[in-house]
Amino acid sequence: MSNPQVTSNANTAASRERRLDEIRRGAERQQQFEVIGKRPMGAPFPQASPQNGYYQIPLLKEPPWTWEIPLYFFVGGAAGAAAVIGAIADFTGGDRELVRHARWIAAAGSVLSPALLISDLGRPERFLAMLRVFKPQSPMSVGVWTLVGFSTGAVAAAFAGHLRDRYGASLPLRVLENAGQAASLALGLPFSNYTGVLIGATTIPVWNRNASTLPLHFGASGLGAAVGILELMGHGKSRALRALGLGAAIFETLEGAHLESRGSAVLDPLKHGRSGWLTRAGGALAGPVSAGLRTASYFGSGKRSRSLQRWASRCSIIGSLVTRIGWIYAGHMSARDWRLPLERHDLEQA
Repeated sequence: MSNPQVTSNANTAASRERRLDEIRRGAERQQQFEVIGKRPMGAPFPQASPQNGYYQIPLLKEPPWTWEIPLYFFVGGAAGAAAVIGAIADFTGGDRELVRHARWIAAAGSVLSPALLISDLGRPERFLAMLRVFKPQSPMSVGVWTLVGFSTGAVAAAFAGHLRDRYGASLPLRVLENAGQAASLALGLPFSNYTGVLIGATTIPVWNRNASTLPLHFGASGLGAAVGILELMGHGKSRALRALGLGAAIFETLEGAHLESRGSAVLDPLKHGRSGWLTRAGGALAGPVSAGLRTASYFGSGKRSRSLQRWASRCSIIGSLVTRIGWIYAGHMSARDWRLPLERHDLEQA
């Protein structure tokens, strides 16, 4: 004789299984799951909704960075590129004044960069805590150690070069200058574009989707800014600088075209709203506007050519800064729409 309680439990379990099968088939057809479960009485977790998530908190947290971070990205990019330019000019026997100015730009940037980073962190102890260990798998850890190494080398090279020019050459100064320049040369390029690696390694959709191109984008932007600063300091006649500036502007133009050609909802913060205006304005100034002015300056003569080149330099500098601001702001916009990270990649591309 069968037990009525056992039969009832079996029927209930079968009914639940049929209901689960219906939910699965519906989710497969509609490519989404709309059924919300019931919240048990006294449960410690809140009632979820497809619109607001839990506690009306988005799935992703917006970057907590303040205004210092985009400025830090800009200063670091220009300083790292300037260090590389100065070192190469010194090794190839270039203009001594160009070498000196490039070193001072790198040294100034290497001092401002940790100051801006510490200001954003709030307390110096937090910056020092990041130096307790070195984690090769962490872009932030690698970036902080790169900042320390680059700053030490850039300041040493600029200071030793200044003493040598003022008091004459000596073996200790020569050793300090060469060692500092070698360190700033080796770390200058990673320092100028590691911030692109840093934000690309996060889960912010618009940053993560561009992780492969952000380092090159930031590196070219920093190079354009460094060239622009050196040109405004009186080195506009340098053919090497003019070629580097034009090359950076052309790369920025191609990068902007690449971003515009990609039709993805994840990239909407780069194309719409305030963040889109900032990103596009920065890209236009550092890319096609600067490239056009530099090209026109080649065919100009005298005062007109110099004026066009100065405007191109200004556009490169301003565009580099606005680009950093735009990308940071786009990250905030991307994090606010927390549904995008949950979409399947094949549906996103379609």
